[in-house]
Amino acid sequence: QVQLVESGGGLVQPGGSLRLSCAASGGIFSSKVMGWYRKAPGKERELVAAFSSGGITNYADSVKGRFTISRDNAKNTVYLQMNSLKPEDTAVYYCNLKIYELGVRKGDYWGQGTQVTVSS
Repeated sequence: QVQLVESGGGLVQPGGSLRLSCAASGGIFSSKVMGWYRKAPGKERELVAAFSSGGITNYADSVKGRFTISRDNAKNTVYLQMNSLKPEDTAVYYCNLKIYELGVRKGDYWGQGTQVTVSS
């Protein structure tokens, strides 16, 4: 069973920083993409950042220059460093794992989510 465990969410003031972590377990994969999505009340889930084993990163325009995704392959862990946080960043942040085999997606897994609240 694939499991994703997020941590690091919380309450922070505007302009502050948080670092989210997501540890994946439950299997070994030939290829994977790990990333972060978020869901704010009344809004659709959106991609925040993703980081593949090939080193390709992708960021939402709204977070470019403020958020940085990184990884520790030995720990099967992906991080999201969030700086200069804004109230509009308030959302539940979800870790996502996509598993690929020969370039074809074979699995799509989600963590339980961690709440990030940016408020003064």
